[in-house]
Amino acid sequence: MLLEMSEEEDQTAFEIGVVVPKRSVKAEDAISDCVKILVDEFEKADLKVERVLGVADEFIKLAAPLETLGRAAAWLQIKKRTRIGMDLPFEWDEVDAFVRQPDGSLFSWSERFHCYQHLIYGIENKSQSAVIMKHDDNELRWEVGECLLQKLESEGIVKEVFPLHDEAQRKKLLHNWALNWWELTNQPLDEIYSYFGTKIAVYFAFLGMYTQWLLFPAAFGIVLQIIDFGSLQLLMLPIFFISIILWAIMFSQFWKRKNAALLARWQISYPIGADAGYKLLGMEWSSLQSPVELIRKWGTDNTKEKEVFQKNEWFGCLMRFRNDALVILSIICLQLPFEVAYAHTYEVTESDVMKFGLTAIYLFAIQYLTQLGGKISVKLIKYENNENTEKRADSLVYKVFGLYFMQSYIGIFYHALLHRSFLTLRQVLIQRLLVSEVLENLLENSVPYLKYSYKKYRVRRKKKHEKGSTGKVQFTSRVEKEYLKPSYSASIGDELEDGLFDDFLELALQFGLIMMFACAFPLTFAFAILNNITEIRTDALKLLTMFKRPVPRASATIGAWLNIFQFLIVMSICTNCALLAWLYDQEGNWKIEPGLAAILVMEHVLLLIKFGFSRFVPEEPAWVRANRVKNATQAQDMCSKQLLRSISVKEKAFGQVRKLEEEKYQRSGTMN
Repeated sequence: MLLEMSEEEDQTAFEIGVVVPKRSVKAEDAISDCVKILVDEFEKADLKVERVLGVADEFIKLAAPLETLGRAAAWLQIKKRTRIGMDLPFEWDEVDAFVRQPDGSLFSWSERFHCYQHLIYGIENKSQSAVIMKHDDNELRWEVGECLLQKLESEGIVKEVFPLHDEAQRKKLLHNWALNWWELTNQPLDEIYSYFGTKIAVYFAFLGMYTQWLLFPAAFGIVLQIIDFGSLQLLMLPIFFISIILWAIMFSQFWKRKNAALLARWQISYPIGADAGYKLLGMEWSSLQSPVELIRKWGTDNTKEKEVFQKNEWFGCLMRFRNDALVILSIICLQLPFEVAYAHTYEVTESDVMKFGLTAIYLFAIQYLTQLGGKISVKLIKYENNENTEKRADSLVYKVFGLYFMQSYIGIFYHALLHRSFLTLRQVLIQRLLVSEVLENLLENSVPYLKYSYKKYRVRRKKKHEKGSTGKVQFTSRVEKEYLKPSYSASIGDELEDGLFDDFLELALQFGLIMMFACAFPLTFAFAILNNITEIRTDALKLLTMFKRPVPRASATIGAWLNIFQFLIVMSICTNCALLAWLYDQEGNWKIEPGLAAILVMEHVLLLIKFGFSRFVPEEPAWVRANRVKNATQAQDMCSKQLLRSISVKEKAFGQVRKLEEEKYQRSGTMN
């Protein structure tokens, strides 16, 4: 074990970067310089430190040997899977009892990052008096018990703390994943999980499975587009519709099974790192009004405590209902007229070029309105009594998707249900798919590069202005190049969500577009599968080359997005039945004839299948359930044996003590 530990310590990579201003320090201030003190404290915390001078800033790279991470994990009591299947708090002295990660490492990236945060933000002044530090000509007081890094961040001395890419692993993923186009939808999920963490790995697993499953409806749609079935065409469309609805229902259920299998393979049964909220009675609460404050206000009387908790709970529900109602009313009163006006203008415009240009202008303009609605949603969420950060993020997802749902589909509904022109509807779908997909890919791949280039330009310009030279300024250090790259953050509510918010939103809108209007243009599934194959590689390339290494977020599932996909399946049943009824009743008489009656019956049957299918297909594979039961049984047997041994030892000890007392009593009686 010691040999393995030493080899792993030798391969320790720098994983955290700390940015401070580049400056010259006077000789007399060298000992008390705040950056020098920070570096010394990092070294006292058993971190490996390397200082790198960049063009405009200085960078402190940090790495932690395995033992340092192990001690931090033990102090944090991070729960890890043991060889008997139980999740127990980590103990460094019992390291062999814990299961390793799929790549052979002891800790996942999420666990390591959590340990790094504890190590660097846990540096406090433990002396008996304040420490005087110097920064240029200013003096700073590092008070007793104060966190050093937070102190320097508040003073603007530490500009940023960010994760660093591991160059060896990054190049390996570039070769095996981002640039490996021949694999199509196959991805090294274990390596992605080890490098980026659970949330990003689950996203790419979902994207890969979704793209694989699109092969069936794409092939079916191409057949319908190529082959002319003549009089049977009206019969083939209902068959296609039923097939894709059953396909979507099965996909959502089988995704849950794959998700459960991945979590079992990665030994994940809980989110890593608790939310920084209040914990009481096994629950997490937001800081709006903590249970601790409520107990202080109302005392510890059980009856009053129960009433206060119930009042607090229902107040949170009321606030969420109020915010949801505000968002819905805003959509109806503000966004709906704008969308209908665009749809009507599109309908009366005769030139195809003008229609295409109108769609492009509309997509650009609506982005600003949606951004505004998203910012308002973020402010509203702050007043909701959500339990933790994940719940707040889910609330944001629902609100913002409502805005995008109206933006993306109301114009198509207008063409489909009011004008009842299949030709126009197909043109709108093609333009929406081409413009939105191409525009999204261009923006998400070009904007990060433009931001990175602009930051480099600003640094070069500032440096040339300071030196007064005309020579070219070169960025030679890799850590400085990473610092200048943008962070992987969401376009809306970046304090609650990371960049996966936009990627999932793009997938959900695409899914709604191809599903809700499948009968009008079956070929959309072929467009979607081509886009998604490209999306897998471009998203991977974006994460590995265009952004800083993302901060790992603990999320075992895709969360609220799965509910949105299931909502879109229900909507698809309703919209496609309406399209089929419209095809059947071209004259618009809407008589209840056998064909229309069959469509209505089909709608109700599909809805019944949608809600009943989950009862027949379990959400986790049999081997996952079997392993969980086996692990629980082994853990129970182990605990029972230990409990019996402890009882037996105590009984033996008690018997010996009782026997000694009896012998002592007999001896004292004999002497008397």
